[in-house]
Amino acid sequence: MSQAPGCPFPHAAAGAASAQLDPRGCPVSAAAAAFDPFEDGYQQSPPDELRWARAQEPIFYAPKLGYWVVARYDDVKAVFRDHLTFSPSIALEKITPTGEAANAVLAQYGYAMNRTLVNEDEPAHMARRRLLMEPFTPAALAHHEPLLRQLTREYVDRFIDSGRADLVDQMLWEVPLTMALHFLGVPEEDMPKLRQYSIAHTVNTWGRPSAEQQVAVAHAVGNFWQLAGEILAKMRLNPDAPGWMPFGIRMQREHPEVVTDSYLHSMMMAGIVAAHETTANATANAVKLLLQNRPAWDELCADPRLIPNAVEECLRHNGSVAAWRRLVTQDTEVGGVKLAAGSKLLIVMASANHDEAHFPDADAVDLRRDNAVEHLTFGYGAHQCMGKNLARLELQVFLDEFTRRLPHMRLAEQRFSYLPNTSFRGPEHLWVEWDPAQNPERRDPRVRDPRHAVRIGEPARNGLARPVVVQAAEAVADGVLRLTLAAPDGQPLPRWRPGAHIDIECGDAATDSDAPVRAYSLCSDPADLSHYQVAVLRDPASRGGSAWVHANAKPGATLRIRGPRNHFHFEPEPGARVLLIAGGIGITPIAAMAREAQARGLDYTLHYSGRNRSALALLPELQALHGQRLVLHVADEGTRADLAAITSPERAGGAQGATQVWACGPERLLAALQALADDPAAPWPDDALHIEHFTAHPATLDATKEVPFEVELKVSGLTLTVPADRTLLSVLRGANMDIPSDCEEGLCGSCEVRVLAGEVDHRDRVLTRAERSANTKILSCCSRAVCGRAGGQRLVLDL
Repeated sequence: MSQAPGCPFPHAAAGAASAQLDPRGCPVSAAAAAFDPFEDGYQQSPPDELRWARAQEPIFYAPKLGYWVVARYDDVKAVFRDHLTFSPSIALEKITPTGEAANAVLAQYGYAMNRTLVNEDEPAHMARRRLLMEPFTPAALAHHEPLLRQLTREYVDRFIDSGRADLVDQMLWEVPLTMALHFLGVPEEDMPKLRQYSIAHTVNTWGRPSAEQQVAVAHAVGNFWQLAGEILAKMRLNPDAPGWMPFGIRMQREHPEVVTDSYLHSMMMAGIVAAHETTANATANAVKLLLQNRPAWDELCADPRLIPNAVEECLRHNGSVAAWRRLVTQDTEVGGVKLAAGSKLLIVMASANHDEAHFPDADAVDLRRDNAVEHLTFGYGAHQCMGKNLARLELQVFLDEFTRRLPHMRLAEQRFSYLPNTSFRGPEHLWVEWDPAQNPERRDPRVRDPRHAVRIGEPARNGLARPVVVQAAEAVADGVLRLTLAAPDGQPLPRWRPGAHIDIECGDAATDSDAPVRAYSLCSDPADLSHYQVAVLRDPASRGGSAWVHANAKPGATLRIRGPRNHFHFEPEPGARVLLIAGGIGITPIAAMAREAQARGLDYTLHYSGRNRSALALLPELQALHGQRLVLHVADEGTRADLAAITSPERAGGAQGATQVWACGPERLLAALQALADDPAAPWPDDALHIEHFTAHPATLDATKEVPFEVELKVSGLTLTVPADRTLLSVLRGANMDIPSDCEEGLCGSCEVRVLAGEVDHRDRVLTRAERSANTKILSCCSRAVCGRAGGQRLVLDL
């Protein structure tokens, strides 16, 4: 490729590789030309190093590397999702080709690393993954917890009275390595030697060693290869022993054509590295991150219920697996960028995990971030890390031990260094210090006892409650109390959009597992994050929710809330007229929508219905803000709402055309609107009506009336049966799928899964008529496949 005017990179000097792999031609941008993942900026913080890319050039060619770099969340996930177009075959390819001298060294050891689960294409990959997955499921991992807790306690005992420790050298390599060997079924060998071999393997595969370093690394890798073979040979003498590798040997007996000798040898070596190095690094990264963000650390020390989600947030913010590599197998396009067959990709999950479009305030450490589990550190789809739940188990136990026994721990002054490579990162040392005289267990020996119940799998959202202080509690209508809630430290609360709600724990969830949790829509100004406001109607038939709020939410009181979350999105189409309809306390989400419509200059009308004016909450503010755009319908004044007239084309400006309706209120109001929308004589467009229900009406799963059905997980290559007595959600979780959920009664929308084929029996209260008709989504907690005479239909899911 000849040098083009304005190109900052000397292609001629770089040789043929640059010309071959830059199909767009010159010029590359200056930032792309300068990008070098082996330099200190990337090693210290890949998200910061690629901030410019997420904003300006999310997919760019890096001539120094010879790879295309993918930096945004949606693009990285798209690459993971399509493992046929984007082959993992180069995932373990040496990113720096080995020289002749190093190759000769590897040959003398008989080094013959073959395909593993990480870099294997179909159909071989999924056939092996299915056979070898069972030991990685949450149920199978539970028996590892006692040993893990014992080891963690013993290692902390060694240094807790010293006041200073390098957590990496003194704990975070050895404990995960011991657990890795225990999981694999490998007899404990010389751990310092295994650590040296593991580092050498990382440098050999993902680093940029000099010619001299390559020879030394090759000797270590060769010795590692031979040791893996020796261990495997010993295992064959006792194939019924516990552990994943003996399990693989047993699978080889039954399926010798799938689980081969070469495959087991390669997996032995790769497994020793993968099962401990990433967890050791992840824990060091997590402790460093939390101690650098002291308020988050202090929150975690005070509330162990946050530990599962803290693990996910640490993996998102500062995970140990920064990037993977993929090979483009056919001409394609990602994010609007054309990629030629043969192109190599560096997909940087560490950058994707800081994409503001998916994780608002992505650089903040928010232990209550309700979508933290959607991070891509474990990958996604068919090649998602099988060991993710083992890593979660270890991280939870480590954080429980540290926050319980060393809450006063702090980072020592130090410069953090990282092993230069593209993909795996963790500090080589992590020095912490504390005052041993302040160790809590010196005052109360019970502190040594675990306080946190480990959750193996994705975290439950009911552990994400954040404390807020009631700044004001004022009556704004008959029986309606408006609460103004703020963070105890005065910091801004998380961002939200109109239609969002928060959940209030109505009681002490720490001591009362049956304490009710109630959802209340936010009705304040989304632009003002100094506080939230909700309005709560006291229900005479309250089962403990609204009555508790009215009795306990006094100024100065501390409440615990979850969220915000939003399944009632206010997203009018450009040019559409907006019709907002509220009944009674249903004004709360509608008020925030009306405020945004007014701020954006939209053409909107707000219709508000109630028994009498004293029952209309927020009325003075609504009148002041919306003037003539606010239309009241007061039953006692004879102005009851005529929904047919309100929504007619003449009155509403074309409800069947350009008008979009958002409504919230009593069930009879919503049912009447739905009937109008479904009127066969004049049906509304499928996307015209958006409604939010106050309550769900979940039916108990009756196995005598349900029909089993099959689901095919297209991305993962699995086919599962959903029995008559189980929900789709429970079956997916049992297959190691990370499916967030909250209400589990079809009301919150958090367990939504994309449907690729099949007909859904929708039983939720979230999806619109258009979404149901499109048949592209299912709420996995409650909905099922449509039943036929012979049983349920087959659903194909994008998992």
